[in-house]
Amino acid sequence: MESLYTPYKIFHFPDKLKTLSRSNASLSAPIHVRIKPTNLCAHHCWYCAYRAESLELGADMVERDHIPAEKMQEIISDMEEIGVQAVTFSGGGDPFYYKTFLETVKRLAEGPIKFASLTNGARLSGEVAEVFAHHGTWLRISLDGWDDVSYSRYRGVRIGEHSKLLRNLSTFKQLGGDCHLGVSLIVDQDNARHVEETIRRLQDIGVNSVKVAPCITSNDGALSNQYHKPIFSLVRSQLERLKSQNYDESFEIFDAYHELDSKFGKSYSWCPYLQILCVIGADLNVYSCQDKAYTKKGLLGSLKNKTFSEFWFEGKEKFFGIDPRRDCKHHCVANKKNHMLVNYLAANLDHLFFV
Repeated sequence: MESLYTPYKIFHFPDKLKTLSRSNASLSAPIHVRIKPTNLCAHHCWYCAYRAESLELGADMVERDHIPAEKMQEIISDMEEIGVQAVTFSGGGDPFYYKTFLETVKRLAEGPIKFASLTNGARLSGEVAEVFAHHGTWLRISLDGWDDVSYSRYRGVRIGEHSKLLRNLSTFKQLGGDCHLGVSLIVDQDNARHVEETIRRLQDIGVNSVKVAPCITSNDGALSNQYHKPIFSLVRSQLERLKSQNYDESFEIFDAYHELDSKFGKSYSWCPYLQILCVIGADLNVYSCQDKAYTKKGLLGSLKNKTFSEFWFEGKEKFFGIDPRRDCKHHCVANKKNHMLVNYLAANLDHLFFV
């Protein structure tokens, strides 16, 4: 099966690789942009990275912020013009709570940019679901509870929302289309014994993939590992059993349930990946990555008085202001990729042929 989550995707873009280093004066558009259209969400997950007091992410987030509809259309036009190839909508809040989300994705469906979204799935219905089913590349639903009562407890929503979610997922698959429907199953001490039954139920509904990941409870990786220690073997045994019995090549279990790095120090002095994937927040600021969104250390600039194209191409030096050794002593989703890219770009060109 072709891998959805391979860290080697960037090596399919050799022209982009050539422009990353400081020594190369040329600058090219990001391949992928994450857009946070709104910070509103009707769910109140206790572990949400943007709302949990124990986590640094989202420290400066303002819940009422949203991207004005006219500005969103400007951003999309700009991205099309400069050659951005993919957009993922994410939080902050839930993108499906953005007032003009339907108009936004219909606009993208008419153009060349591939689009996807993260969501809790509560509003995955009607015309917006049809647009995603037939024009979107993927959707990923966050999940924790295993029934109506537990789901209500996790998210502070009324009883019955879990059943509604499963109906939404089933109905979405019945719409047809090529949109890949995935679920991100967040594992904690409460749902640890329900991992296997949850995944089997999702597979029966027709979900294409399930990513299983540990709930992050602290900026300190060692503390998160300590939290998961009592349930680690229980979860691992369920996952190993599921993977050994999964003979359906159309269904993928992406196993990301493992011990977290307990040390977040970085050895490289610049971040190549922020030129490949950047984040536009609901506050109209541009951030280096999802791990530093809505924080001062992740701020690259603002779109409040300029277009995205003007911001991006007004100079390359802004991409080297972040020194990961100093500024990124936290979890980093791109750490492995950055290690590969820094080593790749450090190769002595005169000796490349001696492979």
